[in-house]
Amino acid sequence: MPRNDHGVSALIIILIVSVALAAVVAVFVIQQHHAATRPAAIAAARPPLSDEQKAYLGSLAFADFRMSAEANFLGDTVTYLDGKVTNQGAKLVRSLEVELNFVDTLNQVVLRETAHPLANRAKPLQPGETKAFRVTFEHMPVDWNQAPPTAKAVYVEF
Repeated sequence: MPRNDHGVSALIIILIVSVALAAVVAVFVIQQHHAATRPAAIAAARPPLSDEQKAYLGSLAFADFRMSAEANFLGDTVTYLDGKVTNQGAKLVRSLEVELNFVDTLNQVVLRETAHPLANRAKPLQPGETKAFRVTFEHMPVDWNQAPPTAKAVYVEF
């Protein structure tokens, strides 16, 4: 078997490179699987909404949605949704989950995402208070109509 200047055969080098590539692909696939199942796992882990929480969802209003996009350092386009959430109720909101629905020109949902607009807040949302938030999207569907999504509060904690 031919050997290079260091006494290592070409077959051994090919095997080492193949194993390294297989490991990289395996890590990537596992990360994608975890990312895809994480929202379902989070939803399954939280307790169901009480009647009080269900009634309070209507007290959370969303406004001033603006979409923007920028290129990241890799040259990919990152899309941003900036908006505001207002607590129109009488309770302190510690955690909030929002369903965002993006549609195409036929008004069919092409992307449904769950956002947590209060996730990085040290302070809860006070009654009557409005907070700005930003949600980042790495990939948007090609057939998205470029309009801001509709938003609906789906989970709240006091």
